[in-house]
Amino acid sequence: MPPPFDPADLPTGLLMPLSPLVARVLAPNPSPFTYTGTQTYVVGGDAVAIIDPGPNETAHLTALAAAIAGRPVVAILCTHTHRDHSPAARPLSILTGAPVIGCAPLTLDDDGPRADAAFDADYRPDRVLGDGDQVTGPGWTLEAVATPGHTSNHLCFALLEEKALFTGDHVMGWSTSVISPPDGDMTAYMGSMQRLLERDDALYYPAHGEPIENPQRLVRGMMGHRKQREGQILRFLERNGESAIPDMVADMYRGVDPRLYSAAGRSVLAHLIDLDGRGLVAPVGDERWRMC
Repeated sequence: MPPPFDPADLPTGLLMPLSPLVARVLAPNPSPFTYTGTQTYVVGGDAVAIIDPGPNETAHLTALAAAIAGRPVVAILCTHTHRDHSPAARPLSILTGAPVIGCAPLTLDDDGPRADAAFDADYRPDRVLGDGDQVTGPGWTLEAVATPGHTSNHLCFALLEEKALFTGDHVMGWSTSVISPPDGDMTAYMGSMQRLLERDDALYYPAHGEPIENPQRLVRGMMGHRKQREGQILRFLERNGESAIPDMVADMYRGVDPRLYSAAGRSVLAHLIDLDGRGLVAPVGDERWRMC
C-alpha cells in the first residue's frame, strides 16, 4: 500500500504548464483549508495576467518573478480577498508595474464574534471588475463571472479562448467550499452554482486542487451534496427537537478531521440561515435551532 498522501510533499515554486495559455505556480502554504496550497495562475504568452497571486511570502514572490521571466504583466487578478489569495497582489504590482484588478475590497461590519480573520484587510484594487467585464492581452481574454456565496465579492474568470474557467474557491478540486456567515451566503452560493451549471465551460482551474474536466458533472454533484446536507439538518431537528450547531456537526461530520469542525459549523449555520429564510427552521435563544 502506498504511503498516505501528504500535500506538503508537492513541489512549490515551479512553473507548470497546463495548456497553451495557462501555467501555474503552487504557493508553499498547504493546510487543512488550502489542501496542497494556493495555485497562482499565469495566463498568456508574450504578455501575461496573474490570477490569485497568493500569500505575501518571499519564496512565492520570488517564484512568481521567475515564472514571469521579464514578460509584461497586463493585470494581477484576484478572485476574492481571503489571505491565501490576494496579499501578494500589491508587492507583485510594485515589482511588475501591473495594476491590481478583480474583486471588490471587502470590509465586514459584524457586531458578533469576529468572522473576518481570514480576510485581507489591506487589499486595495486599482480597478474593480463587474460581472461581464473583460481584461485582454495578446491572444487571450479574461471575463469576470460574479459568483457570490463563498464570499460576497467572489469572482470567477473565464478564459474565452480555451472555454476554461478559473474558479478560485467557488469550485475547488478537492473539497466543497466553506460558506461562513455573515459574509458567506448559502442562498447566493447555490444561485452561483446554478449559474455555472448553465454555462458551457469545458474545464475548471480551481485555486486548490487539480484541473476539473467535465465540470458540469462536478457542479451537479456539489449541489446535490448541499441538498443532502440540508436534508440531514432537517432530519436531525425532526429527531432531536431544538438543537445546537455543535451537536449537528458531531452527528453529520463523523470521520472528518476534527480541525475542520469549526468550518463545518459555519457551513451548517449557512444552511440554517438559508432554511430560515425559506420558513423551514427558526433560531432559538442561545444559538439553538428548531423546526418551524
